[in-house]
Amino acid sequence: MPEKPREDWDEVLDFWFPEGRALDVDPQAHHAHWRWRMQGGADAEIMARFADLTESAAQGRLDAWAQDPHGRLALITVLDQFSRSVWRDDARAFAQDPYALSLSMSGISNGDYARLETPWSQIVFGLPLGHCEGPDHLQRLDQLITLREGIAITAPAPLQPIYSGLVSQARDVRKIIAAFGRHPHRNGVLNRKSTAVEEAYLAKGQFPI
Repeated sequence: MPEKPREDWDEVLDFWFPEGRALDVDPQAHHAHWRWRMQGGADAEIMARFADLTESAAQGRLDAWAQDPHGRLALITVLDQFSRSVWRDDARAFAQDPYALSLSMSGISNGDYARLETPWSQIVFGLPLGHCEGPDHLQRLDQLITLREGIAITAPAPLQPIYSGLVSQARDVRKIIAAFGRHPHRNGVLNRKSTAVEEAYLAKGQFPI
């Protein structure tokens, strides 16, 4: 069988998901890589390799990627994750959230989400449901929790504790949105005034990631 030709988005997926699509991965290495990415460890390499591509995605020049489930996943990754590295500590870091959310929601509806082969792909596909602020945030977080519960149940047994932990993380985020109606840790970057209750929360420095 001839090798499948590489797509424009494969470089994004290869970088963000070094596990590929094989489910036999080392749980400790998998978890460590997840936390490293979520804590900004990939910032320098994203800036060096993907800054221009992230700008292109933000300007809508990569919209055609969404015609393929894996292309859609790559575009969500760029808009939701790479934006936070390219524009860290700037309001632009979150400016792509509504577009990433629309891609995620429509991809869940049209079956693209279900076509993804790995739990880590589905987790990233769903990130905008929790990240994008808005009036329906709690309802989206309820949907995200349900999706993650399904992922945790169907993930390979050695990885199930990791994905059960991400269910708990989504529940923690829901508590924050229920309390504040937004992500208070963004207030400074977005030039929003924090309430006294938000300031007390922020002083603890315990943000679910």
